Amino acid sequence: MAPTTATSTGPVWDWAAGHGPVTGALSATTGALALATTGAATGMPAGWALAAGAAGALGHSVTSWRERLAARTIAMRAASWLLGAGWTTWAITSGPLTWTALGSLATLGVGIGAAARSTLLHEEARELEALAAAERQVNRELSAGRRAIAAEWVDRVQRVCGGITLRVLAVEMWPTGTGFTIDAELPAGGTTYDRIAKESARLSADARLPHGCTASASQGVHQGRVLIDVTTVNVLAGEIEYPTDYSPLSIHTGLPWGVRPDGREVRAYLREQCALIVGPTGSGKTNFVHDVLAGFARATDILTWVIDLNAGSAGLPWVRPALAADGGEPVRPGIDWLAASYEEAMVMLDAAVRVGKHRKVAYQDLMARANTDLLPISERIPQIMLAIDEGAEILASSDPKMRKLAAKILEVIRLFRAMGIRTVLTALGATGSVLGNLMIRREAKARVCLTGGEVEGMDLSKVFPGSRGLKVTQAPYKGAGFMGTPESAAGLFKAWRIKPNQIADIVRATSALHPRLDEQSAKAAGADYARRWDAARTAWMRDTMVDECSAPAAEDRPARPGGLNLSALRDAPAPAAPVADEVFDARFQALIDAEFGTTGQPAPDTREERPGLNLSAFRNEQQDSEARQAALAVLLASGPEGTGASAIARALAEQHGTSRQTVVGWLKEWAEDGTAVRIGTGTKTRYVHHRHAPEA
Repeated sequence: MAPTTATSTGPVWDWAAGHGPVTGALSATTGALALATTGAATGMPAGWALAAGAAGALGHSVTSWRERLAARTIAMRAASWLLGAGWTTWAITSGPLTWTALGSLATLGVGIGAAARSTLLHEEARELEALAAAERQVNRELSAGRRAIAAEWVDRVQRVCGGITLRVLAVEMWPTGTGFTIDAELPAGGTTYDRIAKESARLSADARLPHGCTASASQGVHQGRVLIDVTTVNVLAGEIEYPTDYSPLSIHTGLPWGVRPDGREVRAYLREQCALIVGPTGSGKTNFVHDVLAGFARATDILTWVIDLNAGSAGLPWVRPALAADGGEPVRPGIDWLAASYEEAMVMLDAAVRVGKHRKVAYQDLMARANTDLLPISERIPQIMLAIDEGAEILASSDPKMRKLAAKILEVIRLFRAMGIRTVLTALGATGSVLGNLMIRREAKARVCLTGGEVEGMDLSKVFPGSRGLKVTQAPYKGAGFMGTPESAAGLFKAWRIKPNQIADIVRATSALHPRLDEQSAKAAGADYARRWDAARTAWMRDTMVDECSAPAAEDRPARPGGLNLSALRDAPAPAAPVADEVFDARFQALIDAEFGTTGQPAPDTREERPGLNLSAFRNEQQDSEARQAALAVLLASGPEGTGASAIARALAEQHGTSRQTVVGWLKEWAEDGTAVRIGTGTKTRYVHHRHAPEA
């Protein structure tokens, strides 16, 4: 029988609380009665009680004065002590237990309680009035400053913007202390906010703002209102480090890409939008691409595919920590696929097209149940973000090969918005030839332009059509520029500075956050996707792992497989592949096997393969099916008690050699599709076949 808890209906006493009017009066009267009774019984001199009361009155008067209490409160406390002492002195001499003594004591207690209540209310009123007076003083000081700002800018707008007279409704000072926002009502007669927005440069000059500071106008709460953001401190010049908070993100809640001059994070919402990043050489574009990839790595519902035909430099820092993992927990790459050649890029884009078309058919029932025409993106069905460095130049290229690549990119942009495949393109300049493609202008609604002070080829009106008052000279610093999205008007922003060591930290910190490509999409992507980390396709990545500090001299360094072999320039023939490479590959293969549940089994085809990144796509399908069925049989045989991954792996070890990680993957899949039921957590986790599972 479960124990019952008694419920108390009486008063709950807080013995640590101070006295109130009632308890204070009760304490005083009972104390006086006890003292008078004891004194009368023991023959105590009556004058002692009067002396004690006088001392109490004096002490309380001093402490009340130091607490700056009202004179009324000080007088009440002193009178209470003196009256109580006077009654005690009289009661000791005449007897405390007579009806006269008890009645007078009760009357005295009621009087003390009433007086205490009155003075308490008076003190609360004084305290509230003091707080209100202090607040009014602060408001007067702020209001004076705000009224001065309002009057100054009403005069400035009228002088600079052709006689527009504003009525300022509010001036909000930014918490960062770097500026303020003016909320104003436009004059009647059809005046629009853009008449002020196009005069941004002149307003900034008239206000004598520092370089890098602007006065920009944007829409208010309705078309008759305008917001004027005035930056007074240049926050664009210095570097702002990428935040060290690597908490999970989602495509649905937005991805932080930098900060506005007022310190607010600016976010990109890419569930249905593509993005365009423009930045000339030296503007900080590559660093900003890493900011974008960092947000993707932290998202639990995004898989990142990167195309960089410039030796894959945009994606390599996100793969190297996985290549360099030596012992400890395996590390998954920060991106899901990297293409550094035309051929690999075509393979990737073909896979993306197949995935998009298959999702349109395979998930019709899911979208019908969700009553939406957009594929519900989640950890189980992640969005694929294609980051294509200098992708805008590919679309504008006249080279036949690049035109084929461009056609695939446009097909992805055009067809698969609803199916959760979007692109992030970069461009070196904001020119008509680069941005002339209608598909880019229509679909890439999240736009960034890093200027770096470069004027040539930086036509901001082509990146942000309709925006007024944006000038390259407002952001002449590396990493600074303009960003605009459908949710946030185009304006100045600063990209975070992110360095290789921090990229490596993010890769390791977010390794467990990356989702897996859903089964339907992986089936459509086929072997091209499954073999993306094959050693033959990633050998060039391992060539980047050379440690220059410990590398041998050029004449002594052996040739690496797949690299340049200048044996014709040496006297002796080039040596065979060094054992060190084989050891490195074996160690890296072991890490991947431990993380992704792969084994050292050969691929189903007859091609000779080197061990390398293997994401569970190369094991023999027949052996895999047999091992999977054997594991399911062990689970079923375990009965209602269930079993765990380690026990199943041990049962299969002798005949199938299946690793524990592979069994963990199967158990997770069976738990998701209902074949098995997971019970417990942590080290006590066990799985029960659904036939033996307890009723819900």
